[in-house]
Amino acid sequence: MVVKKPKIVIIGAGMAGLTAANKLHTVTGSKDMFELYVLFNTLMDHAQGKKLNDPVSDTEKSELYSYYHKLAAKASNLSATSVGSFLRQGLDDYWSSGSEKKQEELKGYGKWSKKLLEEGIFAMHENAQRTYTSAADLLSLDYRAESEYQMFPGDEITIAKGYLSIIESLASVLPPGTVQLGRKVTKIEWKPERKNHEPMNVDNGYCSRPVKLHFNDGSAMSADHVIITVSLGVLKAAIHDDSGMFYPPLPSFKSEAISRLGFGVVNKIFMQLSPTHERRNEHSKGLFPSLQMVFHSPQSEMRHKKIPWWMRRTATLCPIYNNSSVLLSWFAGKEALALESLRDEEIIQGVSTTLSSFLSHKFCNGNVNSEDKSQGYGVKFSKVLKTKWGTDPLFLGSYSYVAVGSSGDDLDAMAEPLPKDKPLASPPLQILFAGEATHRTHYSTTHGAYFSGLREANRLLQHYHCLGIYN
Repeated sequence: MVVKKPKIVIIGAGMAGLTAANKLHTVTGSKDMFELYVLFNTLMDHAQGKKLNDPVSDTEKSELYSYYHKLAAKASNLSATSVGSFLRQGLDDYWSSGSEKKQEELKGYGKWSKKLLEEGIFAMHENAQRTYTSAADLLSLDYRAESEYQMFPGDEITIAKGYLSIIESLASVLPPGTVQLGRKVTKIEWKPERKNHEPMNVDNGYCSRPVKLHFNDGSAMSADHVIITVSLGVLKAAIHDDSGMFYPPLPSFKSEAISRLGFGVVNKIFMQLSPTHERRNEHSKGLFPSLQMVFHSPQSEMRHKKIPWWMRRTATLCPIYNNSSVLLSWFAGKEALALESLRDEEIIQGVSTTLSSFLSHKFCNGNVNSEDKSQGYGVKFSKVLKTKWGTDPLFLGSYSYVAVGSSGDDLDAMAEPLPKDKPLASPPLQILFAGEATHRTHYSTTHGAYFSGLREANRLLQHYHCLGIYN
């Protein structure tokens, strides 16, 4: 009898998928043990305030900054249901505990009262938190689960050639033909229970491969194990749109976890300063300052009504590194989605209008006229690049968060392989799950996706008794 190699198919060629493939292929002694494929669908297009001359004092900023981050780090008030409600209650307590001066108008701030200013600074930090977590509203972000999240040690760094260089490195060791592009999976058939007429075999326990993948071109592929690394957004769509992606459907513990967890949209815009602006400022201390933008709350008077609504909840506009001519701004929630449908000209106009309300004449070396104001006091842009994670059919969002009503247990449920708790009734480890939404303490991150890929590769290596011997 010819013993066949176990066949492993990985759906998704991102960080989790390629990490798993790399591990399975490169562990000493197992290079020729598995028949390995990584499938990736590339058929669809998936390209990826206060004025400075009316400044907020460093004292005002640092006081609220310190208080906000003390609140954000505090995890003892377990009566709170959401991060948003906890932070807002903290701000109310801050105001009620202070002196009457907190309610007074400050000289030089015009219509900005002390309380209104503090509200704006606090909201600025909340908006930054929205981009960190992908929650459109912090009221939907579960308070208790946030305390389980773990920051990865060390400083954040910018990868010179981008994350793509890491992906390419992971894929470089795989044999030609392992990574198959343009393979859109339309259905995944699996066997929660073994039928009586299916005998066991010595190689993987069963004579036939239990999982069958169907593709949009009508072809099919069988496998012993499938590692699914698609985004939580794609999984949500798969269980909610009656597409029949999984047959039979996923068990309730898995589908309910998928439904409860949050999955938001975060997008970035990159704005290239025009060569004219670069030449004019080449002898200054920097091409562009890092802006932290404080806006009046929507319920209060809007001093600059021409600023588009989608700009009012972004917190910063900064060079991507010191003296860079490329500026970066982050957006979350409905603002992020709106950004995806805007033309480049609309984005440039919206950012320029915002800058004309924030930047002082001094920044432009006094070279300002009425025409310049419409372009942000002389700040001109030549190019725009934006992400489109919300409408990209391969992602349908950016990254996960623990929503109110879900918990860290749901993240563990996401990582649970199928079938569950039926080792003798059906072939084991038919469907495995990896990706950032399957990591309890590092969800929403690329390193979380990396760790999850290692986890599922190690699960299979251990199943075939390779891990202890060769790892």
